[in-house]
Amino acid sequence: MKRIICLLAIGLGGTGFAAEPTPNLPPAEIVARLVTTNPTVQAAGSQVRAEEANRTRLAAGHYEWSLRLGGQQRSTAPASGINERYNEWNAALERPLRLPGKSGLDAQLGAAGVALAEVGHGDAMHETSRSLLKGWFVWLRESASVGQWSEQVGLLDTQAKAVQRRQQLGDAARLESIQSEAALAQAQAQLAQARVRQQTAAEDLRRRFPGLPLNEQTEIAQPTPITGDANEWISAMLEHNHELGVARGEALRARILAGRAGSDRLPDPTVGVQVMRERGGEEKVLGAYISIPLPGGARRATADAALAQADAYGSREAAITQKISAEAAATYYSASAALATWQAGRAAADRLRQAADLTARAYQLGEGSLNDLLTARRLANEAQLSSRLMQLEALELRYRLLLDAHQLWAFDADEHDTH
Repeated sequence: MKRIICLLAIGLGGTGFAAEPTPNLPPAEIVARLVTTNPTVQAAGSQVRAEEANRTRLAAGHYEWSLRLGGQQRSTAPASGINERYNEWNAALERPLRLPGKSGLDAQLGAAGVALAEVGHGDAMHETSRSLLKGWFVWLRESASVGQWSEQVGLLDTQAKAVQRRQQLGDAARLESIQSEAALAQAQAQLAQARVRQQTAAEDLRRRFPGLPLNEQTEIAQPTPITGDANEWISAMLEHNHELGVARGEALRARILAGRAGSDRLPDPTVGVQVMRERGGEEKVLGAYISIPLPGGARRATADAALAQADAYGSREAAITQKISAEAAATYYSASAALATWQAGRAAADRLRQAADLTARAYQLGEGSLNDLLTARRLANEAQLSSRLMQLEALELRYRLLLDAHQLWAFDADEHDTH
């Protein structure tokens, strides 16, 4: 059944594109439920919570109080006098101090981790939506193939019965009956294969997206032209691309980590107070101390490695920007060209169907051969099937364009806006 789901009533961010209907898609509310409850998306949501806890850990730091307790026994053996034994003990309370500037970097590092996890959660939702859209159109194409081959089987079955009847009346040779039956058998075999592919595609959707309704689409909507120019669409897709967002987040976090590693070249001191009881209580000591590690080559190497890692992530961000830009351009131009391709395919299918009908009429009048008719039917069927698949491809490419710009389903747009 033909479905019309209204697009989110907003245009592309800053592009002014109007909302458009989206037929031949499952209900948006069901898609939202299936995507948000997908295990991959749930795992990404758990990662956000993990990074929030990590942010708290970084804010607190590993600067904790430590308590040290010790005991000892002192023995004295003076040259003159009585040997003596004393029980002594000591206690110390100490804590590392985070040097100025490091706390701010730790806070930035925690915030960057949370932001990166949130982008990853959005990426998981987007990739799950892509997977659903792709699987849905695989099922639609196989369903269209089943429908087309069913029509062809019906035509050839009628043709075979007519030839059989003519043979019984002595108006057709046995060879023609064999030819018509062979053509029917071939079409039936193609129909059986198409049904297997349809069932496989449907089972794949049921397994990966339980609860997705697979209602037969009795009508395929006509694709509409893509509004807006290439630069607007490409800019929108780059702005909303999660993979690029992840690369940028990783590059930012790497730069913060490099700054933090550089600050660690100056070690944090440890300060403490201690109490000692010596000579059985005859002496009591109260003191304070500071411990400062002496930096070595390891700290310098760690800072250098962090800087190199930041450079690597920066280069990776540039490479991903180029890749995503190329992919966005390819998506736009493919979606734009798909309409004209389908229109040409539909025109060819219409002409070949007319030719097949005329050939059938000529055969009925005894002015043509059965072989010509079967060839015309085969060519018309192939063209009609190709036209249906082109139509579905044009729809899929248009929806893929909207999806990558986060304008196909409202929950996907809302997920991006929260980040």
